[in-house]
Amino acid sequence: MHSWFGPSLLDERLEAPEEQQEFKRLWLGFMTARVMLGLVLLLLQVTLYVLGQAPNVWLALLCGAYFAATLMVRVAPRPRRMGHTFDQSWLSSIGVDVLVFTALHLLHGSSINYTPLYALPVLQAAVLGSLTLAMGTAAGVTLLLLLHSTWQALRGPGDATPFFIQAALTGAGSFVIAFLAHQLSARLASEQQRARRSQHAMRIQQQVNDLVIEALTDGILVVDVRGTVHAANPAARQMLQADDRPIRHTPFSLADEPGWQALAELAFQVFTGRGDFHHADIGIEHLGQGNRRMRVRTRMTTAHWGESEILCVMFLQDLREMEARMRTEKLASMGRMSAAVAHEIRNPLAAIAQANALLEEDIQEPRHIRLTQMIRQNAKRLDRIVDDVLNISRAGKQATAFASRVLELTPSVQRIGQDWAQQTGNSAMLALHLAPQPLPVHFDPEHLRRVLVNLLDNARRYARQLPDAIQVHARADASGQALLAVWSDGPPMEPSVEQHLFEPFFSSESRSSGLGLYICRELCEGHGAAIGYHRARRIARDTLMDGNEFFITLRQAAVPSPASRSPATP
Repeated sequence: MHSWFGPSLLDERLEAPEEQQEFKRLWLGFMTARVMLGLVLLLLQVTLYVLGQAPNVWLALLCGAYFAATLMVRVAPRPRRMGHTFDQSWLSSIGVDVLVFTALHLLHGSSINYTPLYALPVLQAAVLGSLTLAMGTAAGVTLLLLLHSTWQALRGPGDATPFFIQAALTGAGSFVIAFLAHQLSARLASEQQRARRSQHAMRIQQQVNDLVIEALTDGILVVDVRGTVHAANPAARQMLQADDRPIRHTPFSLADEPGWQALAELAFQVFTGRGDFHHADIGIEHLGQGNRRMRVRTRMTTAHWGESEILCVMFLQDLREMEARMRTEKLASMGRMSAAVAHEIRNPLAAIAQANALLEEDIQEPRHIRLTQMIRQNAKRLDRIVDDVLNISRAGKQATAFASRVLELTPSVQRIGQDWAQQTGNSAMLALHLAPQPLPVHFDPEHLRRVLVNLLDNARRYARQLPDAIQVHARADASGQALLAVWSDGPPMEPSVEQHLFEPFFSSESRSSGLGLYICRELCEGHGAAIGYHRARRIARDTLMDGNEFFITLRQAAVPSPASRSPATP
């Protein structure tokens, strides 16, 4: 199997421990075989003695020594790899075998044939060593057999031809065994290495696949024909679960919850092949909760554990999130287009305002003066709208540029509130409730002025013309976080209005651009602050009253030194 990751040096380093374990298993197998062979040879001598043959002390001592030597090598703490030629590791194992088997030939004579025992050292050299070592061992065995045949021929007057033929055939067989065993061993080692690389690549791919599936925002379900879910990623669990009942571990059945009935029905229709169900829009509704609309795409697959088990993979998308993304993209496009239009409007608008100012200098009739005043007022209104539109693109950049500035919240809010009350003539309506302790925060002074003035204008639009109808609170909460709130005693907002409060170009009034609260949110987020809305109770005119409150959570800073403290006004 070829992976798109490919083999690397990392694979070689990861394979080294596995290769060591594989070599250790083979080495232990051969060493165990040698121990068992030594035990058999020792028992053979005991059996011959029991059967009445005259004991051969040298044979018994040789078999006992061979058994002890093989046992010592077997219990060695670390196996030794063999080199390409004869070395100490070869001598302590294969060399001992060859010498012992040759000595058995010489001491026992022709009554017992020990020639087949030479297959063990030849196999060991072929499997655990190189081809050169295997061929050299086979050559050594052949040479010893030929020398033994020569010794047999010199001992007596009989025909020595059978001894030489047997030695030649045994030597040829040793060469064949050495070559074939080494080739098979090398082939198996290569296949094992390739298999380990494939397994390593598959593990990496499995980890990557699991990570991608776990991080997907789309839900993924693997369902069988019985409606049993075998796998579900976190996004799918989040979409399917009720608020008070978490999803159980897989597998679970789609029939367990009544709210999953539409999903179970879709899976059944996909398996039965009723029409084209590559995608469908369904609703998941739990008791006491709203209907969550989803778009489901289905694909049929075959399970890994059997060709007969057909599975359906479902991809779930929350339609509310899709619509929110589309709305965000649409708003972004609208913002870019509006900024371009605002740039084009600014120059003609300035020309209109200048021409109107020149007309005001020459006209005297009251009727014409009222007309020029109307032109001036509407030109200013258009200029404010153009500024609001252009500030949408500037807000984030400006806030980022001044994000590190620190100001004292209490005196800044007091100064901004007093200036606003004086300019609008609403001093009686405004009440400031400011904390006495210092509250240094990260915020640009001019941006704070724009946010607070915008919230105060918005509050004045809906507040009653009574004392303490608008209140500004600046304090630190129990955790030490700085809070700024603007409260007004206006009526509660409609749910449809509250849902879109901070969206651009949304307003409940026809004369508003719908950009004020959106710009406030952008400026707050640019400074690491957060703005929100809720209904809150405040004491106004000695009465606990409900009202609308916009609150801002600001990033509090350490108390700045006088040299580094920013002014409250630009």
